[in-house]
Amino acid sequence: MKNIVIISKNIEATQVLGKHLAKLLQAGDIVCLLGDLGAGKTALVKSIASGLKISPEKVQSPTFVLMNTYEGKKPLYHFDLYRLDDLKEIALLGYEEYLYGDGIAAIEWAEKLGDLMPQEYLKIELKHQKDESRCIKIIGVGKRYQDYVAKMACLYKIKGP
Repeated sequence: MKNIVIISKNIEATQVLGKHLAKLLQAGDIVCLLGDLGAGKTALVKSIASGLKISPEKVQSPTFVLMNTYEGKKPLYHFDLYRLDDLKEIALLGYEEYLYGDGIAAIEWAEKLGDLMPQEYLKIELKHQKDESRCIKIIGVGKRYQDYVAKMACLYKIKGP
């Protein structure tokens, strides 16, 4: 299964989703998050962190520093590319070490990676709904990530096409 859509009715449901994802993610995995301001990208990263035994209170949007590292069951590399104007900035970070290293990379505003976008990753699109709920589309780009989507579909009892 390549993608699923989950409607998260509240922050608690989003937190549960993030913890489920954390159980699947392995060293070297890349999670690319897309969505408008306030759509819940950082909230989802906090819940993934919680699932990795990292205090969610420690997780802050790294808007002004591009990346924060958090140590837990597995390291979490949290990128926020919102203020990124030049891809050279991300290249100077040595981003490949983080994207393909011993931890999990969560990248907010991943669309700004442009040509640096990895070939395989888990793409998560978050969109506001009319109420407090969010539409969360999870897309597996590459076999490994499609397997994660299939596992999430089973967990959420979503049937394939």
